[in-house]
Amino acid sequence: MTAHRRPRPRWLPGPRWLASGGAVLLAGVLGVALLLQNGGGACAAPPSSTGHEGKATFYDLAGTQGNCSFDPPADDLYVALGVDQYSEALSCGSYIDVTGPKGKVRVKVFDKCPECTPGWLDLSRTAFKKIASESQGVVPITYKAVPNAATPGPLTITFMEGASQYWWAILIDNHANPIQKVQAKGPGGSWMTAGHEDYNAWLIDRRTGPGPFQVRMTDIYGNVATAKNIKLTPSKRQQTPVRFAGSSGAAADAGAATKSSKSSSSPAKSASPATSASPSDSALPSNSARPSAAGLPSPAKTTAISETPVSPDLALAAAVPTPPPATC
Repeated sequence: MTAHRRPRPRWLPGPRWLASGGAVLLAGVLGVALLLQNGGGACAAPPSSTGHEGKATFYDLAGTQGNCSFDPPADDLYVALGVDQYSEALSCGSYIDVTGPKGKVRVKVFDKCPECTPGWLDLSRTAFKKIASESQGVVPITYKAVPNAATPGPLTITFMEGASQYWWAILIDNHANPIQKVQAKGPGGSWMTAGHEDYNAWLIDRRTGPGPFQVRMTDIYGNVATAKNIKLTPSKRQQTPVRFAGSSGAAADAGAATKSSKSSSSPAKSASPATSASPSDSALPSNSARPSAAGLPSPAKTTAISETPVSPDLALAAAVPTPPPATC
């Protein structure tokens, strides 16, 4: 029997709803304004690394995870995107720099906001307080995606609850650049391509064998990272030695997952939310957005990915593609 995970309830309304006269009124006013701002249509793609104008609100998480299936980041700095910019979970795990009246913050794409139109970013309360006063509720912002953003560590792979050799389902984290392709193979097997679900799981809905597996991941720039010795153990986060980008210079094809830990179903806890200023553009490498006809960089073709280990130097900060002008 195949188990399929369903997206969970996403949010609880914050004070912005009362301050602005109610959810229905606010959604209507902002929806019209943002549609006009975006030329009356939606760009069905994540935010690009060029600057955009929009609005920010904030929400309180209802439950322990967002629609991307991640636990909240330790610094509590995250964002929910509207359906178009969420882009069927391709945005999950990428980073966005948001600038508001009071300052700037870097947030991780963590959730989907069903009512948000393009340009409307729904921030965590902690993130919102870094760019504006909480009492404002709704503020104008500028924002952009950050290609090759620094991450807390190398890529991690977690088999979803209920995963088995008959329903192979993983969650990948710490990748920063959007992932466009995932493949896996067991001992003596051939590469199998996974599909990507709206709740951010990568699925192979066929018999895969018991593993352990090699997992080959390709980001939208064509960088390939292969993790080996990934064990089919549901709900345990396995830390690999591989990265797509960042300052570590780690090899893309490494021997084995180096750590595993029980994946908690409750939010990550820390002594207090981070209070330092968000990293500047010059201090960190950047992240990327999904390529599309909307004016974003085109991904490299992946119809014939070589199994030869790629160069260990995967930092792209010196050669980030410049997106062409947007068409929507």
